[in-house]
Amino acid sequence: MPDTPAATPRARVRVPLRFHDGYSVDAELVTFHGLADGQEHVAVVLGDPAPGSVPLVRLHSECLTGDVFGSARCDCGPQLREAVERIADRGGVLLYLRQEGRGIGLYNKLDAYALQDQGLDTYEANAALGLPEDARDYTAAAQMLAALGIGELDLLSNNPDKAEQLRALGAVVRDRVPTGVFTTAHNVRYLRAKVLQTQHTLPLAELTDRTELSGLTERTAG
Repeated sequence: MPDTPAATPRARVRVPLRFHDGYSVDAELVTFHGLADGQEHVAVVLGDPAPGSVPLVRLHSECLTGDVFGSARCDCGPQLREAVERIADRGGVLLYLRQEGRGIGLYNKLDAYALQDQGLDTYEANAALGLPEDARDYTAAAQMLAALGIGELDLLSNNPDKAEQLRALGAVVRDRVPTGVFTTAHNVRYLRAKVLQTQHTLPLAELTDRTELSGLTERTAG
């Protein structure tokens, strides 16, 4: 890894995971020494890869509102649930990264929500607060993968920046595998902004149609 000290596994513990829809799977959670940003990121090792196969990996940024409280303003909770099952079926790892709000933190994310309620999109709201549109750096993620012995992977993500950063950090990303599309009346504008601003691989035409329908519904309800 370019000019970055190696991280090492700190502890491993088996944890049975249970989701609200009844899905369950056993996982191994791995913590680390020496991560570049000093955060308490966790690797969730799932499934049993076939010999010689390339693991499926997801970099999942922490989202308290979506992952824990089930917020419909984003797609984070459904993406987390989907990723765990898909990785467990194939074998691989989910890196749960402490990067709330694309790296700006929980309080700033909620401040950005308030600005979105006034009409700004998710990136414009960050900028209005004087914050980066996306402050995430994946150096620690690359360290974690190296510490787990993963040099080549398929990346489960709609975000091209994740693959580009990992490649720049020395990981071999063989393929980028899209996640599902999880739209609600509350997150469709957010998803459309991700396509337009950061080239996420999501169906723009479908999201545009749903955005217009959502806006009509809101005006009618108002």
